[in-house]
Amino acid sequence: MVNHRQPGAYPQHWEADVVLRDGGTAHLRPIAPDDAEGLQSFHMAQSADSTYLRFFTYKAKLSAKEVRRFTELDYRDRVALVITHGGEIIGVGRYDRLDNPAEAEVAFNISDAHQGRGLGSILLEHLAAAARENGISRFIAEILPENRKMLQVFSEAGYEVHRHFDDGVVSVAFDIDPTEKSRAVMASREHRAEARSVAGLLAPRTVAVIGASRRWGSVGQQLLDHVVEGGFAGGIFAVNPDALEVNGMLPYASISAVPGPVDLAVIAVPYGEVARVVAECGAAGVRGVLVATAGFADDGEAGLARQRALVRQARENGMRLIGPASLGLLNTRPEVSLNASMAPTLPLRGGLGMFSQSSAIGVSLYAAASRRRVGLSTMLSAGNRADVSGNDLMQFWEDDDATAACALYLESFGNPRKFSRISRRLARSKPVIVAKSDMMGLRLPPGHAVRTTAAPAGALDAMLRQSGVIRVPTVEALVDVAQIVTAAPLPAGPGVSVFSNSLALGKVLADAGESQGLRIEEIVADLALDTGQSVALPALRKAVLASLAKDGVHSAVVTLLPAPGLTVDAIAAVLHECSRTAGKPVLAVFTGILDPSIYVEGLLAGGLPCYSNPGAAVAALAAVVRYGRWLAQPPASFDRPAGVDSAAASALLEAALVSVAGDALVPLDAGATATLLGHYGLTVLESLAFVGTDDAVAAAGRLGWPVALKTTDPALRHRLDLGGVRLNIENADSLRRNIDQMRNVLRPYGAVGLEVQSMAEVGQSCTVRAIEDPLLGPVVSFGLAGDAVNLLDDWAHRVPPLSAADTAELVRSPRAARKLFGYQGLPAVNVAALEDLVARVALMKDEHPEIALMEFNPVLAGPNKVTVLAADIRIANPARRTDSARRAMVS
Repeated sequence: MVNHRQPGAYPQHWEADVVLRDGGTAHLRPIAPDDAEGLQSFHMAQSADSTYLRFFTYKAKLSAKEVRRFTELDYRDRVALVITHGGEIIGVGRYDRLDNPAEAEVAFNISDAHQGRGLGSILLEHLAAAARENGISRFIAEILPENRKMLQVFSEAGYEVHRHFDDGVVSVAFDIDPTEKSRAVMASREHRAEARSVAGLLAPRTVAVIGASRRWGSVGQQLLDHVVEGGFAGGIFAVNPDALEVNGMLPYASISAVPGPVDLAVIAVPYGEVARVVAECGAAGVRGVLVATAGFADDGEAGLARQRALVRQARENGMRLIGPASLGLLNTRPEVSLNASMAPTLPLRGGLGMFSQSSAIGVSLYAAASRRRVGLSTMLSAGNRADVSGNDLMQFWEDDDATAACALYLESFGNPRKFSRISRRLARSKPVIVAKSDMMGLRLPPGHAVRTTAAPAGALDAMLRQSGVIRVPTVEALVDVAQIVTAAPLPAGPGVSVFSNSLALGKVLADAGESQGLRIEEIVADLALDTGQSVALPALRKAVLASLAKDGVHSAVVTLLPAPGLTVDAIAAVLHECSRTAGKPVLAVFTGILDPSIYVEGLLAGGLPCYSNPGAAVAALAAVVRYGRWLAQPPASFDRPAGVDSAAASALLEAALVSVAGDALVPLDAGATATLLGHYGLTVLESLAFVGTDDAVAAAGRLGWPVALKTTDPALRHRLDLGGVRLNIENADSLRRNIDQMRNVLRPYGAVGLEVQSMAEVGQSCTVRAIEDPLLGPVVSFGLAGDAVNLLDDWAHRVPPLSAADTAELVRSPRAARKLFGYQGLPAVNVAALEDLVARVALMKDEHPEIALMEFNPVLAGPNKVTVLAADIRIANPARRTDSARRAMVS
């Protein structure tokens, strides 16, 4: 990434909020001249041992010259970053460029009081990112052998570290370009830190309700009452300066008066008092705050600005923040038993973790889960999702043994690339069900300050499919799926047996199943259930078990009309026993029951998924079958194609970006395009523009006959049907005639520029496109060129990085893709070569956000090889992606 800042200009984009190893938070930023006093105070508070390890000598106080040197920097050759907590510096990392401009010496100093919190590794990540931006590729450090903690920071960072011992000092050196190992180390550290930060919120030792009220029905009164009535196992404190007694306990006037540490503060004070209360919580050392107060989303940009200020204040003081406008959180573990929410009671204990954003959706999720008897492990409503997000909850759920499946209703995305990375890993061990608003990117929920997307329709859904999540459209559909994944075995395949006491009903269900992609193995529609319970139930058990014993049957759906003498509970018990015996899922559908006292939807008989609607049952089963198919695939492999030189490509783009101003998109010329593509093992079939016919004949002779004649107009250059291309021109006379004829044909279009190009192997025309989206980052699209994409929008999309399986699926996803595999007597194309091209394009786009647009149109896929006939690459100032090679919380 090229540096466009003026020397000495403060790099605002380096600032970041970070989660520390123990789950606390802090603020990281470049040091500035006005930090002189703070840096001196930090230094003087350090122990003699720490000072000696940093400076190789004891130094009680920094000299004025040293303070100036350490705080007055150019942010290019000399850079220092500090981590602050409560406004005080608790860690410093710096680099100084050496005589070799690609190398810099680094040094770190971590507060004695904050050792072991992972500050050194975070500073190293951010320093490396800043150094790469400034053209530095290698770090060098000199460390005393007894400074084992700093040696450990380097050795565990995932870089290939070289050590050398000389004259009592250990010299270490390493390249700072991200490696597969360094990215894995960063992701692992990020996972542990964020999981711990959420664990501190969901399993606090103490809870304080600030704004606890005696007024019945108020938010503060209900929150405190629910914490108490839920049987919270920890300490409970009420904070209200104006009351003498609240809920039978003595309230405290302020959070600072509460004795001992507070892990979670639930804030239910008027809108105008929230900022003051959050500040008091930070000063009192509270670990996390939940803001139930709404109003921020109702005040436009001013409300968003106050919301951002709340988050900055919380993070700077080491706190995570849930909300504003949060419905609350709950944890059903017996050793926690926390209901810090507006839910009237603690729900059934179970294995479903649940996340929502707005309070209204949270209420719907809670009600649907309660109505269906789906037990919850934890639930969190993020409200405006100013800080704690679904990504954070997924980090926690991955390690939570009480959570067997995860459900999220998402109204907006803050960091989709991170979501994809986490969910792809999480879904390998636990089903992840996602209900997503279809208006995302077009109309954001109030208070959700996130980037909008300009990605093509379907790109976000493709990302979700890549990630292995079970996508559903509604809250009810989410709970439909949850009933299966929390209580039944996963089906091993799509084979389904249908049982019914009505042939018509059985056929309806079978048709619905086939439309959802299930394979109906058999329909048993002669169940005689009017023979009395003692005869009917054993017969039902025998029939279902016999069918489930067949290898091709992976699940069963039993749909029944009411039968005299048989209760829903009795039938459910038999079917649940069949499921446990066979180790395969069984779903029950009870239709035609009008008595509201009979519960026919939810988890019955200890865990049998029951539905009142056949369509809902088979849709849920089909979604779980698709998840099982994804799960059966081997873990994603991200092998790099051979012959890729990313560093050379970066150097070329960095030089080209000098000509980019503002938000302009600048096209690369043909020479730069060819060189850039060559660094990724890609070539474009050579073409030569001309003015006169003699020039055209000379160009054709250079390329070799026969040639193609094409217009340079981007809309027509690949349109044989509109006269923009003429093929197989074999000699000079034919070329001259075709030039005259083509100019006459194209003159009405205003397309007069022409070029000649070598002939390629005949094949299917395709289009490959890649863009940089503000929300999703890189998006790669593939389609068959022509009317399929122009009129029918027959595109497939994926979000890099792409595994081999992702690439193969992308090429096969357009509806017209069947033409690639032999169609109406035409030979199949070289699909392997086409996949290789797409993989190289995806890698290049993933590694270079400065490539704003890259389009290959057309790509000619033939039986033997794949040829790129035209390439258009446009660059822009790189948008800083929300997921990068440094840990940072989304602001």
